[in-house]
Amino acid sequence: MLTIHHLPEFIDYMVGLQLQEEQVAKILTGDGGDTILLLEHQPVYTIGRLRDQSSLRDPASLPYPVYEINRGGQATYHGPGQLVGYPILDLTPRGKDLHEHLRKLEDALIGSCKRLGVDASRRDGLTGVWVENRKLASIGVGVRKWVSMHGFAINITRQSLPPFIAITPCGLDGVAMSCLENEANREITVAEAAAILTEELQLAFG
Repeated sequence: MLTIHHLPEFIDYMVGLQLQEEQVAKILTGDGGDTILLLEHQPVYTIGRLRDQSSLRDPASLPYPVYEINRGGQATYHGPGQLVGYPILDLTPRGKDLHEHLRKLEDALIGSCKRLGVDASRRDGLTGVWVENRKLASIGVGVRKWVSMHGFAINITRQSLPPFIAITPCGLDGVAMSCLENEANREITVAEAAAILTEELQLAFG
């Protein structure tokens, strides 16, 4: 059975990481089940453990802390106005298929966008969710003994966008980051998006 928790308060990044680690441990010992955490982080940049970290540009000049973590992918930003999702799922009974896991995350995000009036889609060869060449959501996952962690971040409000200017998001030159409010041309709260995304994630993974 899948449990989805929306944590309404701002969560320090390291606290969010600790919550994931604890749930991974519970699944591995048989003391817990599949869980997805939905939350907003206090401002932070993250990057995967890569030799090439040029997507951070000049880390010393960034306005917020940087964390190197055990997910795939280049630099991204997390902060207010953005909904972060951490699916902590046992992938063994799900076929140990990481590509299917990523596609289901994209499906849930795209379905949520469409319900909010935004015609989002995939782009060939690029993980994430897009409107034309504008990126709405980034995805980067980690796996430990076939239990998934990390996940996705989708920009909801306009407040989420300015900090991306300081990095090369996901290492993709020339990418324009966007948010649901811009694409729908109306106010959308994180709580509204979280409620819809909870339903879509249950459809995809429940």
